[in-house]
Amino acid sequence: MPLIQIKNLTHFFGGLRAVHDFNTEINQGDLKGLIGPNGAGKTTIFNLVTGVYKPTEGEVIFDGTNIVGKRPNIISSMGIARTFQNLRLWTHLSVLENVKMAAYSRIRYGLVGAFLNTRARIHEEQLLDEKAYELLRLLEIEQYADFRPSNLPYGIQRRVEIARALMIEPKLLLLDEPTAGMSPAEMEDVMDVIRKVRHELGLTIWLIEHRMKLVMSLCETIQVLDFGEVIAEGTPDEIKNNPRVIKAYLGTVVT
Repeated sequence: MPLIQIKNLTHFFGGLRAVHDFNTEINQGDLKGLIGPNGAGKTTIFNLVTGVYKPTEGEVIFDGTNIVGKRPNIISSMGIARTFQNLRLWTHLSVLENVKMAAYSRIRYGLVGAFLNTRARIHEEQLLDEKAYELLRLLEIEQYADFRPSNLPYGIQRRVEIARALMIEPKLLLLDEPTAGMSPAEMEDVMDVIRKVRHELGLTIWLIEHRMKLVMSLCETIQVLDFGEVIAEGTPDEIKNNPRVIKAYLGTVVT
């Protein structure tokens, strides 16, 4: 059974059809890409999968359960984490605190423990610190643990966001344009991070990205959206040489 299976996903915003009859399957351990022009519906699909929007039609079967209609926090607790096109870090918190925040929906010490600083709270906070530091080390940014994100380079902030997503121990990680706004050198660093995270954590990754070098280098299979519909699916070589994709999106053969 695929880790996630999407069937006939369709969504309207008023009278505007944003996604039409979208279907996909992603197996455990896959790294799949989703590309297309601006406004093609890529982020809308991520929002439908994570419960931000409820689809007009269709099913999203994750790990054997239809998650359509479930709240975003429930979907997250089931094992789907995501990053966003625009950074959503808390600028008044440290890097370490930003990463830990993702786990606070699962704390067990409760309000009493928080106010009274019980042994249970101290112990659980120590465990969260250890887990967050472990992820910062994995992404090679542990030296920034006490910094505020706003004082760090953009590429480092992106790694902080990925670390925060990993804090919930997801089965599926959705990356929405993880290299947006980055220099070529920063993009290469993030590509290395994605490979490392996938290898060491055994993650399944679904990736939206405009940087074709990243998509073609990382993804085994790619789907192409145009006006909310899939116009092609295949390996990187198949996609970059597909006449319909070239006409709608790439403009030329990608080398």
